[in-house]
Amino acid sequence: MTEVTGLSAGDLPDDLTAAEAGMWQAFRNGSVYDLSSGDGVVDDPHGGHPWGPERSVRARIIAWLLLDGPPALAGRVSALKLAGVRVTGTLDLAGGTVRPYVELRDCRFDEQVLLPEARFTTLRLVNCSVPRLEAARLQTEGDLHLPRCRFQNGVRLTDAHIGTDLLLNQAVVYRDRGGRSIAADGLGVGQDLQAELLESHGELRLRGAQIGVSLSLRGARLYNPYSRLALNAPQLSVERTLYLTPAGVGNPLLSGTTPAHGTRIQRFECQGGLRLDDGRFGDAVDLERARFTLTDDQELSLRRVHAPELRFLGDGPQRGKVVLSGARIVNLVDRAGAWPGAGRLHMGGFTYENLVPQGPFPLTRRLDWVAAATAEYAPEPYERLAAVLRQAGEDEDAREVLLAKQRRRRETLPPAGKLWGYAQDWTVAYGYRPGRAAVWMAVLWAAGTLAFSHADHPPTSQDQHPYWSPALFTLDLLLPVIDLGQAGEWQLRGGWQWLSAAMIMLGWVLATTVAAGATRLLRRS
Repeated sequence: MTEVTGLSAGDLPDDLTAAEAGMWQAFRNGSVYDLSSGDGVVDDPHGGHPWGPERSVRARIIAWLLLDGPPALAGRVSALKLAGVRVTGTLDLAGGTVRPYVELRDCRFDEQVLLPEARFTTLRLVNCSVPRLEAARLQTEGDLHLPRCRFQNGVRLTDAHIGTDLLLNQAVVYRDRGGRSIAADGLGVGQDLQAELLESHGELRLRGAQIGVSLSLRGARLYNPYSRLALNAPQLSVERTLYLTPAGVGNPLLSGTTPAHGTRIQRFECQGGLRLDDGRFGDAVDLERARFTLTDDQELSLRRVHAPELRFLGDGPQRGKVVLSGARIVNLVDRAGAWPGAGRLHMGGFTYENLVPQGPFPLTRRLDWVAAATAEYAPEPYERLAAVLRQAGEDEDAREVLLAKQRRRRETLPPAGKLWGYAQDWTVAYGYRPGRAAVWMAVLWAAGTLAFSHADHPPTSQDQHPYWSPALFTLDLLLPVIDLGQAGEWQLRGGWQWLSAAMIMLGWVLATTVAAGATRLLRRS
């Protein structure tokens, strides 16, 4: 700064305006410099009421103070604390190291703020109007707070490193020329990233971001009608929980908490695709009451996500797809109405260990859920569901799932295979209902016994033959492996001969289906 030439430490430069001179003195004193009028309409930084020179300071004077400012007064700590101030010109602190504490409230910037590769201790912009914030590779030891700010041409925080918390609560961000509202690829946050009630118009990018504690988008509204994704965050890493849940409106004390009963709430809404592929979450991904509005070519994509818990409790999207391919979840907490219909759910390679349904979720609906994810037959989703149910002690339900798998597989077989499949289904339900075999055997045995009791049955040999028993004769025909000494000792003619042949065939079919079912059960065990 050329203006400092010839000045002694603490001297007031001659070319400062009255507003700037007041700011200079407040900086040395570490006090708040407030130029608000007291009229809420006039003081609204986002409103259209003009602010004159009496409350305007030049951006280069602010930069002078922060980068090479005067020493603090005795017993004080220098800090820049402004309220209700208009900043003219471009505030350029690129590459600079700012040691004083910086807090600007209810301020209006005429031009963009440039902070790439700058270093701060703590930076707070609260309820400010900023055309654009350019802060790639920004580093702060403490917080970066941007609550209730409005950015007309986006925010760039690519590869920025925030020491503690990043706050974007109730901020409104419009897209830049590239269509991005917030570009924060590679962002690192030491503790929490809170963007509750955020309003984003454009693509919110968090590719490869690392969050030290939790990421809260409670009550946020993400709009992007311009491209496919409203939230683009593959390879996102969150040590605790990602919240895409409701937020209480009108009470700042509710921030970071579940709204109490009776509180006016705002849901998380996403109009556009959401991508969390390859994300890692230490505790959970929470989508309670989340609302997604997708087009046919957009997705709610959770490919290869790893999390101890997925709370899939939002409203089922009417269009678009939900993709969980390759995801690994321990507890899947869901409800029936949260899932999309057939053809719009993809779960190839999706693994989960426990099901925790919220509300009614009967097995028939759960089977519809699996069927919706398999437009073409795939055994894996059925086998995963059956394994989880069996582990939970629901053996009967597990068998029903595996039976549904066989019936679904039958649809893909050629006619001969389908016929054999129907035979297995009707007789022993593919081995998953073995009691049917006994029922069929009893029915055939009773019917055969009754029929053969009226049959003419001359012996094959007049020398020696057993006593005629229709019951044993029928049982000998039905049991293809065991010889009871009846079938070969009597001669049947005409229709009785055809009936005995039918009994033998039915016995072989029954035995084969029982063997196939038993083999399947043993293989499953």
